[in-house]
Amino acid sequence: MRLLIDHATVVVSGTKIAAELGSSRSEVWRLVQQLRDLGVGIAGYPSTGYSLKAMPDLLLPDILTPLLQGTIFSKHIHHYYKIGSTNQAAMEAASAGAPEGSVFVAEQQTAGRGRGGNSWHSARSEGIYCSVILRPALPPSDALILSLAAGLAVQAAVLEADSRVVPDLKWPNDVLVGDKKLCGILTEMNAEVTRVRHVVVGIGINVNQAGFPAELQTSATSLRLTTGSEWSRVDLCAALLKSLDREYRGLLGNAAAAASVLQRFQENSSWVRGRQVMIEENGGFEGLTEGLDERGFLRVRTEKGIRTVLSGTVREK
Repeated sequence: MRLLIDHATVVVSGTKIAAELGSSRSEVWRLVQQLRDLGVGIAGYPSTGYSLKAMPDLLLPDILTPLLQGTIFSKHIHHYYKIGSTNQAAMEAASAGAPEGSVFVAEQQTAGRGRGGNSWHSARSEGIYCSVILRPALPPSDALILSLAAGLAVQAAVLEADSRVVPDLKWPNDVLVGDKKLCGILTEMNAEVTRVRHVVVGIGINVNQAGFPAELQTSATSLRLTTGSEWSRVDLCAALLKSLDREYRGLLGNAAAAASVLQRFQENSSWVRGRQVMIEENGGFEGLTEGLDERGFLRVRTEKGIRTVLSGTVREK
C-alpha cells in the first residue's frame, strides 16, 4: 500500500514492486488480489503494472497520521488487517508500557468484544474498530467519565461528517440512531486502589454495512443504512480521534470539565431523563430515569425511591 500511495499518479511495474518488497511478481499479484478483496481500487495493466484508482479507505497509519497532527493520537498508530480484538491488543500493549495515545485499528475483528462479554459484529473494512490507550490522573471511581466523553466524541464526529444524522447517547456506552445501535464503547481499566494505571477505550462504529446478520437486524444500524450512501471511514476515524483528543485534554486540564461532560451527555441523550426503563441488575428493577449523579452514574426513580445504577444493562420498558 505504501508503494502504491507513494506512486499514486503513475503505473508501478510488478517487477519494481517485487524488488522493493524482496519478493516475486507472483507474490505481488497475490497481494494485489488481497487488497482488492478489501475494497482497494487497484487498476492492472498487462505488461505494465499497477496503479491506484483512488486513495484507499483503509485506516492505515500513513493515511491517518497527517490528519491527526496536534493530537495525542498521531504518533503511535497500529493497523491490522485482521485481529482478534483491538481492545485486547491495546490492553496487552498498555501493560507492556505502550505510551499514552497509542491507537489500535483493524479492518476486521474475529473476536470483537462489547460490554458484559457480548461479541461485536466486525465486518471486514465496513466499520471502525478502534482502541486507544489513555493514562489519566484519575481515581478509578471517576473512570466512567471517560466512557461518557467517548460517546460525546462519537456523536460530534458523526455530526461533523453529516449534520443530518443526529445520534442519541444511551447510558453508559451506546450510540444510537433511531433506537438502533450505531456504536458501542468498551472501556477497560487497570488500576490500583487510588489511581488508574491505564485505560483502554474501545470504539466500534457501524459505518458502511449494507446489512446485518438476522439476529442483529432489529437492533443494529449503520451510517450507510441511515443515509443511503457510503461514508469515508478514514475521514470519520480522523474526526473521531480529534474529537476524543479534545474531550480528553479538556478533562485533564480543567477541573470543571467533568461537570461539562455530564451536562452535555444529559443534553444529548433521550435516555437519561424521563425514560421508563428496565435495569437488568441485582435481579432487575424498573423505573423512570432521573439524570446522572455527580460521578456519571444513572439515577432511576422507582416505587421505593431513587436508585443509582452502577452497572447493568438498561432497556426501554
